[in-house]
Amino acid sequence: MTARTRKKPAAAGLQGDPPEFAVLTEISIIAHLTDTAFARLLPAGLTTAQFAVLNHLLRLDVRQTIGELASALQVSQPTMSSTVRKLETKGLIMLEADPADGRIRRVRVTPAGEAIRQQSVGALGAARAQFAALSPKEWAALLPLLNKLRIALDAAR
Repeated sequence: MTARTRKKPAAAGLQGDPPEFAVLTEISIIAHLTDTAFARLLPAGLTTAQFAVLNHLLRLDVRQTIGELASALQVSQPTMSSTVRKLETKGLIMLEADPADGRIRRVRVTPAGEAIRQQSVGALGAARAQFAALSPKEWAALLPLLNKLRIALDAAR
């Protein structure tokens, strides 16, 4: 069988694997598939990493340093510096002095950044058919469990 031959989707793990491993493997596969699909929907020139920064700051309604962003998004500080620099060049974020300590610079999303985030989320509507495997009720039922798992994993890092 070649790498291009599709076969029936396999289970997330091997028989006998603990259920936690199978669930985390399934989440990892889903994350990869959704990142790839979402990347195709993003406005030209916006990467999933750049979208993640905008989404993180807007979702939490915060202004963070590059170091705080790097920690939150689990990337190195040089990687985050590069991502922030590209977002700043596009006018989607601004670096501003921290009011308590002017030596510290915090990342703030601009109105253009908010707009492109909304445009990106709106593009998901065009791909809704990909998500029809689950009903809206099933999607709603998944969210609390995934949220609980995310919070526990985030607290343990």
